[in-house]
Amino acid sequence: MAQLVEDVDYYIEDGLYVFTAHYLLKRGYCCNCDCRHCPYPPGPAEDYSDLTATPPAQVPSNQPTGK
Repeated sequence: MAQLVEDVDYYIEDGLYVFTAHYLLKRGYCCNCDCRHCPYPPGPAEDYSDLTATPPAQVPSNQPTGK
């Protein structure tokens, strides 16, 4: 997979990396770790082909993101 981009694929909160829904959709499956922004429905893996990985709007790094 390509290099991760901060504020698109992840952000850092209290020293921890938090993956975005965009990244999790690009990854293509649920890891069952209860990720904060998991876009997949709970339960066993299914066909996720109806979900898309549209990048979020870019937010300047000096602006709050509301996360």
